[in-house]
Order: sequence, then structure tokens, then C-alpha cells
Amino acid sequence: MNDIDKTPKTGLLIQDRKSDHIRICLTEHVEFKTKTTGFEEYDFIHQALPEINKSDIDISLKLFGKTLKAPIIIESMTGGTELGFQINRNLAQTAQKLQIGMMVGSQRISLEEPSLAYTFQVRKIMPDALLIANFGAVQLNNGFDCESCIEAISMIGADVLALHLNPLQEAIQAEGNTNFSGLLKKIEILKKKLTIPLIVKEVGCGISKEVAVKLKEVGVDCIDIGGSGGTSWARIEAAQAKDEYIKITGEAFSEWGIPTAESIVLVGSATPDIPIIASGGIRTGIDVAKAIALGAKCVGVALPLLSPALESSLSIEEELNIIIEVLKIVMFCIGAVNLGDLKDTKYLVKKR
Repeated sequence: MNDIDKTPKTGLLIQDRKSDHIRICLTEHVEFKTKTTGFEEYDFIHQALPEINKSDIDISLKLFGKTLKAPIIIESMTGGTELGFQINRNLAQTAQKLQIGMMVGSQRISLEEPSLAYTFQVRKIMPDALLIANFGAVQLNNGFDCESCIEAISMIGADVLALHLNPLQEAIQAEGNTNFSGLLKKIEILKKKLTIPLIVKEVGCGISKEVAVKLKEVGVDCIDIGGSGGTSWARIEAAQAKDEYIKITGEAFSEWGIPTAESIVLVGSATPDIPIIASGGIRTGIDVAKAIALGAKCVGVALPLLSPALESSLSIEEELNIIIEVLKIVMFCIGAVNLGDLKDTKYLVKKR
């Protein structure tokens, strides 16, 4: 790292922001109000004679050399605070038990304040489940470098690194980092230095066809589209802001972005050989099924798991088991015995 302010003041400011994010997500309406994920525009054609045994349905998949028993990744939520550690611990316990993936929250704070690294360190809790490190791409223009990303990976023993893109969120924040110039080249350099796969993800505004092509050209291994229709970070930043100007600006962009379903189709058409993680408003097993049928490899889930994560890993497990059971019933009712059948189904149609 170069020219990084490592004083406790910096870390404390970020800690306060992360604590506020949790509070706001739990107590206020943070989802899009008018814009939707777009999944409601599609329907499955029910097959009264599916010709399969429901008990034979297999929803497992291979991803980054790991076997996931369900096509679900717990998306990045938090870290950097004691409450964040409690949430991450419960999420990790669930990921290990269900053998699904987990992405930690943005690790920048733990590089600035090494004493907070423990809030992200869950590898001992999930020794063989897929664990994904997480770092903001724009930080590569803000004093951090490839070695910082490698440090974030090493810190938690991650299998994969996710670089998140959040230009809208940064533009709304009072002290946001908005220098996104030259980042594609830096992503390319980072990819060449990594010994593990690289995901690039949006945080809720979607990935366009044009961006997907650029990411493919620099060798990115996976795209997490982070589409709109679920959690609106513009709305969260507006709720957090004390400045009225920022509140108004945040609300102006609270419905901004590419709907999740549309982003899946756009990215899939542009980069059919790169796996897609569909995140952004995934709330039910039917959403999961539609996302995969539209072209996603698996899905990411975050907000629905936050409140259960404050209670226990069992509460998270119960929430996910409902999603998983609904997914299996969808597959049963269209005669899809595995995820390959679901992805190739002819029984998902767009409404007229």
C-alpha cells in the first residue's frame, strides 16, 4: 500500500459507516420501490407430467474447483465491526453446513486497521466451503495496489477474489472515491498476478453488455452482475447522509440501474463462456430458478439473510432451506432433474 492513512480515525469512520449500513438495512426500506428485478416478466410453463422423480433432483454444481450442494452464494454484507464478525460467523457456519459459497464484506477497513482483520476471518469455521475475498476496484486508484488484494486474500484464506464496482454509491457518498479512470488496465494487471480466480461484481446497478465484453478481454473468470431491483445502495446512502444535498441526490438515483433479469441476458449473450453469478433481488427459489434458466451459473443472496444472521446460523439455514426446497419444486414441475436441464429448459417464457 502507498500513502494510506492508517490512523484509527480512518478506521473508526469506516466502522461507523458499516454499523449504519447494518442498522439502515434492518430498520428502513432499502429496496427499489418502482423498478423490479424483471423476473416477474417471465413464467415457467407447468408440466403436469414431468417424468422425473423429485427425489432424484440434483442441484449441486462445480464452481472454482469446489462442489456447491446448492447454486447459492451468500453475498457480501459486512465486516469491520464486532457485530459484523458475529454476522459473518453465523453466515460461515451456514455456508459450511449447507456446502454453499460465502463472500465476505469489503476488506478495505481491515487493511487500514489490521486489528479488525478478525471480523472477516471465518476460514476455520468453513474449512472446505467456497470462501470469496472482497475488495473495491476503485481502491486500486486510491493508494492500494495488487499486493493489497493479495493481502486481503491471504488474510482470510480465500479461494477466490471479488473486485466490486460501485460508481454510483461512491458518487453519492460525501467522501466517495470517484476516480474510476484506468481501472480496466489495473484489473488486467491484477488478474495476471493472481493465482486464484477473479470475480468482478456490481453492487446493485447491474453489468451491461459493453462492460461484460471489456471484462472478458482482460481475463476475468466470472461476472457477478449485481442487478437492480433488490437493495438500492443509493437509497441506503441517502438514508445515512446527514447532508440534505446528499439525501436528495441519493433519492434521485434510488431507482437507477439495469434490472437483474435483463443484466443476466445481456451478459450471457456477450460472454457466453464466462460463468455468471446472478445477484440483486434474489428472494425466492423461483427467482433462483428463473436466474439459472436465463443463463446464470448460480445466484447470490444477501438482504434476506441479514436479519436471520443476527439471530443464529440455524435461522439462516431455515431461510435458505425454504429457497432450496422451492427451487427443487420448480425443477420438478418442469421436469428438470439437474441444473443443466434447468439452464437449457424451453419452459421459461417471457410474458407478452
